[in-house]
Amino acid sequence: MAKKHISTSGLVYSTDPDFKGFSEEEINEAFPEPAQQLIKVKLETKHRAGKAVTLVDNFRGSEEQKEELGKKLKAFCGTGGAVKDGEIIVQGDHRDKVLQWLMKNGYTKTKKV
Repeated sequence: MAKKHISTSGLVYSTDPDFKGFSEEEINEAFPEPAQQLIKVKLETKHRAGKAVTLVDNFRGSEEQKEELGKKLKAFCGTGGAVKDGEIIVQGDHRDKVLQWLMKNGYTKTKKV
């Protein structure tokens, strides 16, 4: 069965005659540039049957951007993972690789926890 594609073009319907949509500037403020984000990279083994995962936390962006970043990190580390509950999960202890990739791609405010 094929997945249904849900468009997130930003089109909003309202019955309020005074409704004003979000400007491009307001949208950009909500999702800051990579260099302005403080991203935390940590190792966790809780509730995972003793297996280690690398968590990328505090990424501020849309779900699509988060999914894309997760895909790129998993491909760079050569492992699996997921994007759940606002966190990017990369299987295994890949903190150094993830930090290296983030720094190389403009995320200058990264922190290894």
